[in-house]
Amino acid sequence: MTASQARGPVSGRLPDFPWDKLTAHAAMARAHPDGVCDLSVGTPVDPTPAVVQDALRAAADSPGYPTTIGLEATRQAAIDWLARRHGVSGLGLDGVLPVIGSKELIGSMAVHLGIGPGDLIGYPALAYPTYEVGAALAGADSLATDSLTAFGPRTPRLLWINSPANPSGRVLPLDHLRKVVDWSRERGTILVSDECYLECAWEGEAPRSILDPEVNGGSLRGILAVHSLSKRSNLAGYRCAFVAGDPALVGELLAVRKNLGLQMPGPQQRAMVAALDDDAHVAEQHARYAARRSRLRGALESAGFRVDHSEASLYLWATRGEDCWTTVSDLAERGILVAPGEFYGPSGREHVRVAFTATDERVEAAASRLTA
Repeated sequence: MTASQARGPVSGRLPDFPWDKLTAHAAMARAHPDGVCDLSVGTPVDPTPAVVQDALRAAADSPGYPTTIGLEATRQAAIDWLARRHGVSGLGLDGVLPVIGSKELIGSMAVHLGIGPGDLIGYPALAYPTYEVGAALAGADSLATDSLTAFGPRTPRLLWINSPANPSGRVLPLDHLRKVVDWSRERGTILVSDECYLECAWEGEAPRSILDPEVNGGSLRGILAVHSLSKRSNLAGYRCAFVAGDPALVGELLAVRKNLGLQMPGPQQRAMVAALDDDAHVAEQHARYAARRSRLRGALESAGFRVDHSEASLYLWATRGEDCWTTVSDLAERGILVAPGEFYGPSGREHVRVAFTATDERVEAAASRLTA
């Protein structure tokens, strides 16, 4: 038996894919006579902005291989957007790397940074499952916690934070972000902030990027931020994302990704430039989501739910103080499909995640069923 056979397939190290557990409830919801209101996933349903589609068409003649590092225009657009919208300064072209969707990057980052068995990776107590998947793929230990003291004497090689958070919509305040940056630097821990919902804020303190000088003290040392255009620009199908921060860390990722041929296609890079350069479509989409969020929140509260956090992201984090699967089942009988909070960690067992990315018509149908 080879060493590879002794270890078994990689899939055996991974947690179960959580959405497989929702199959029976999905079937129940789809059987509703007026159709399913699928609020279980945060996939965009509104049109991709015309300015982005035009850029993609204009770049369709693309016979040669793209470079892994990406076009200078793509990286500069990311730098300009971060400066214009989020107060980021000090970021150069060598500190930005386009990637093929943020989920792929998050799942592979630990491996690409040389983290493996014997190392520790930390991520939020309530978290999208891909952080755990990335640790498992690397063969590293992992700890889901919101407390820095929970690591005890062990120092994590990599620490993930997520603000605004999926699933809860929680925004980490400035003082907390500063504390995490300082804590990580003192220990030599790589700190990575997943910021794909940064422009999906609704109330309270505006979310901050970890790349903001007010957060990091004007230094990018030891930190990275992951950004996606899927949510802000309805580009989930284009797989447009980027990582930015410490040039040394970006350089490590680039060196590995070159060898693997992980290259964002050229037409998508041109579309990404158009999306990052245009703020008008972001404002229009934000208004659409704000209206859907308001309608669903009111309906949930009228139906006896309490909505916790949810000041940002594309979800409402709702509870009736019961087991999440009881709530999922009850709503499925009404033709409403939501995600059980258990998918995101044990502390979510009494919550459900309700996405407001469905069409206006389906959101209205769900709200009507909730308040009937």
